[in-house]
Amino acid sequence: MILSDGDIRKALDSGRIAINPAVDLDVHLGSCSIDCRLGHTFMVFEHSQHSFIDPRHPQSIGEAMRTIEVADGDAFIMQAGDFALASTMESLELADDLVARLEGRSSIARLGITVHSTAAVFEPGWRGTATMELSNLGRMAVALYPGMRICSFTFEQLSSPALVPYHKKLGNKYAGQITPRASLLSEEVSKSEEEPGSNERA
Repeated sequence: MILSDGDIRKALDSGRIAINPAVDLDVHLGSCSIDCRLGHTFMVFEHSQHSFIDPRHPQSIGEAMRTIEVADGDAFIMQAGDFALASTMESLELADDLVARLEGRSSIARLGITVHSTAAVFEPGWRGTATMELSNLGRMAVALYPGMRICSFTFEQLSSPALVPYHKKLGNKYAGQITPRASLLSEEVSKSEEEPGSNERA
């Protein structure tokens, strides 16, 4: 069940949904969603200096990305075909029986900008800002300004509270993030991948 605007207000009042800093509900609250703003920090790939990324090696990912801080009033220019990581200005906290889904705003999408590739679901018990995978699918550069409404969240009620909410899950890689965080896929490398041949038949 997706929460309506009235149910979102109730969840905010009860603390089942927490957004910090608080947003102006008269502006940010839709019929069944709430808008969040673009933060100041962006991460981009230095594709001119690195020929490929190896997800098995964390240094490969870290060295291939550069962090950019954009001041208030300045713009982050996304060229056609560009990809960047960014985060919401607001931090989101969810109760153990709520799921949030991040969606791009239609007004942003009509400029050619997508705000997520596949990472749209925020599990029950999530705490932190949302990292967005920004892409410019259009043919013209687009200026994005910190503080602009960039995405929206809808909320769904689970049938029962999660037994292991995200903040209690072992190895939760992105809990508590406050700025965009590069992929931590390398942490998922299995023992067999770390030790080639360990599972081979004799």
